[in-house]
Amino acid sequence: MGSGENQSPASEQNGRIIKLLYYPPHKVAENYRNATAYPLKSDLIWAVQIESNKGLNLKRCDVRLEACIFSDSMALKPLHNIWIRRQQCPCGDWKCYIKYEGDDPSTAASQSVKSDFPISSSPEVVFTPYVGQIFKSDDEAFEYYSNFARKNGFSIRKARSTESQNLGVYRRDFVCYRSGFNQPRKKANVEHPRDRKSVRCGCDAKLYLTKEIVDGVPQWYISQFSNVHNHELLEDDQVRLLPAYRKIEEADQERIRLLSKAGFPANRILKVLELEKGVQPGQLPFIEKDVRNFVRSSKKIVQENDTNLSMKGDNDLLELLEACRAAAEGDDGFAYNFTTDDNGKVENIAWTYGDSIRAFSLFGDVVTIDTSYRSITYCMILAMWFGIDNHGHPILFGCTLLQDETSKSFSWALQVFVRFMRERQPEIVITDMDPGLRDALAVEMPRSKQIIPTWQVISKVPSWFSLQLGVQYSNFKSEFDMLYHLENVEDFEHQWNNLVARFGIGSDKHISLLFSYRTSWPFCYVRNFFLARTMTSEYSKSTETFLRKILSMQSLRCFFKQVAIAAKFGSQKSELLYLPTKTCLPLEEHSRTVLTPFAFSALQHEIVLSMQYAITEMANGSYLVRHYKKMEREHLVIWIPDDEQVHCSCKEFEHSGILCRHSLRVLVVKNYFEIPVKYFLLRWRLESSLIPLDGQIITNGNDEYSQAFHSLTATLFSESFLSKERFNFVHGELTQLLEHVQNIPVSDQSKSPNIAIKS
Repeated sequence: MGSGENQSPASEQNGRIIKLLYYPPHKVAENYRNATAYPLKSDLIWAVQIESNKGLNLKRCDVRLEACIFSDSMALKPLHNIWIRRQQCPCGDWKCYIKYEGDDPSTAASQSVKSDFPISSSPEVVFTPYVGQIFKSDDEAFEYYSNFARKNGFSIRKARSTESQNLGVYRRDFVCYRSGFNQPRKKANVEHPRDRKSVRCGCDAKLYLTKEIVDGVPQWYISQFSNVHNHELLEDDQVRLLPAYRKIEEADQERIRLLSKAGFPANRILKVLELEKGVQPGQLPFIEKDVRNFVRSSKKIVQENDTNLSMKGDNDLLELLEACRAAAEGDDGFAYNFTTDDNGKVENIAWTYGDSIRAFSLFGDVVTIDTSYRSITYCMILAMWFGIDNHGHPILFGCTLLQDETSKSFSWALQVFVRFMRERQPEIVITDMDPGLRDALAVEMPRSKQIIPTWQVISKVPSWFSLQLGVQYSNFKSEFDMLYHLENVEDFEHQWNNLVARFGIGSDKHISLLFSYRTSWPFCYVRNFFLARTMTSEYSKSTETFLRKILSMQSLRCFFKQVAIAAKFGSQKSELLYLPTKTCLPLEEHSRTVLTPFAFSALQHEIVLSMQYAITEMANGSYLVRHYKKMEREHLVIWIPDDEQVHCSCKEFEHSGILCRHSLRVLVVKNYFEIPVKYFLLRWRLESSLIPLDGQIITNGNDEYSQAFHSLTATLFSESFLSKERFNFVHGELTQLLEHVQNIPVSDQSKSPNIAIKS
């Protein structure tokens, strides 16, 4: 404890059981007997010593006051950090809410109906309890009886417990929720006192537990059981509304708080939630009374704890800042930056690692900025910077925590990221439909193309149009999905206008928003841009798994450690996956020796499918390629033999860096036994690996030779992307250089070169 005149350590309270609570002092005298408050470092934070006696229910007090229990040293524990998906709509209307579907924890909670107690979701029958039935613990017995009660139309509560000095608590009584009678209350001195009705009617249904010790192991058995009720049992649609089975999940609590702050009354909040979830009135796992009580208790807790939580949040951010400083001292490649407000408190913070900067020099052409999550505890937006390596794995480029989602905050984050990456900028930036980030990108990275993944658009469509269109929504969704796959811009805009007119949504703000972003998400607009296969479902799932692992950490310090582990590519090892060939084509065998298994698997898929396509030679030397059976659109392939160039109208190579089935079919017909080297992109080759493969000899990333090599290749890589002429020149020179190096014999001495680096 901090210094104070009236301080009295817990050890001096002779024979009394003491609880130490984190609580404002002015409430102590009002709520507790035999309680003493002692000041800590701040007048707003007090330690409270409470005598445990017969008249004080400490457990109830702890829950009601949301008190944090500390050790005698009163060390401040980190806050329990909770991350949830951002659900604010990009249209800018705070009342507009995005409901995500799927297995995300933050959204699953808002969709499921759960009770306060673990209720079995399996279809197995819960058998009637019987006298002599044994349980490992009293909690297990209570859960079993709760399941039985819910399936039979009633709920239960804990009644009396009995304890002894030797056994502790050795008897537990569980009874029907209508057991006993309410004691008459002293009526208030008012003219018309309210007569409160009681659900208790003296029901004698019960289950009594007794503890015994068998071979030194405690166990509980049912000593008395009665399933005789003196009231009607409820049906399934009624029993779920009993207080024991009603609960407001965490995601719904956040939404209720937001609507309450906007002035919505409880009945309107309930209606909004029903509409957002698409359920019938009365089908939510809570009722209007629960919403009203939650709002009332939330206001009280916020008023009493906001200052304390703010102080603890500031302390945790300072700890994170100290962790960054310590990391910078131990790693020359580590970089961080932060901003503070007028009071010196940390507002925004960003950091990256030496391995991440080196990875960006190889794979920084396509960057994903994920801003899907925010912290409830710290009220901060998380921005993670990802790339994809030549093995198809997500790689971490940097991490940022922002106080808000304004364009000003995102501009700061983008500026810092560019400085971290030695003033290099990505060609492609993949983001969500965030207006603040969009505006910031236009200013800070004007040469970078913003791309919005299809799933980001599709995930919002139900929230925007399902209720508005009603029974027409399924037809709308089918036609909308077809729009994305159109290859021609004119076709897209023509069918878009027809879709809007057919469903009468021309004035809808969300359809206008989608159209304003049209250069960033439909296939016809993005097919000419290299996206490094980041639009696949596999990449989306891998980044989500990556994020969930990091976000499982409960404190900022643990979060920082987990991010650091994820960024250490050099300390990892990966076995080279062997993929067998599926055809007898020499070009497939050759490709396997050049590409990583990830890239080769994608190319192999195209090689196999190319066998199903027929080609027709045109008069000008080009070819029409179409499937032999399916009524697919034909594609035009142009082959230039002098330069060994092949171009297809499907733009797959431009889009993913992997030759398409149509081009491969033409090469096979033209007796190519190897794919031209120019169509093996450097980023998909085995020699581009960041992670050392078994059998490879890779120098330590910290020695002088390796650092000089990384610096040279990083500069060459970034400079070559400034223009098409530069890229073609560097690509050709590197191809010749690689062939020359591969012809140099490898000796044991050359594997460990002792090279003097010229300054």
